[in-house]
Amino acid sequence: MISILLMFVLFTAFILFYINKLTDSLCIQKEIPEDKHANIFRTINILVTILLISSFVEILYT
Repeated sequence: MISILLMFVLFTAFILFYINKLTDSLCIQKEIPEDKHANIFRTINILVTILLISSFVEILYT
């Protein structure tokens, strides 16, 4: 159980870091105004976190 949790936390940190890196590249490429960056990052991070938590729950209970 603890090994699954540790692996999932490491996986989650990697995924969130990479998604944020890609989001930053998107904002720069599409020339999105700087004041909208915080809202975009917040929305994407919340949605990805929800997906990761639901994946963890699915792995935990299967």
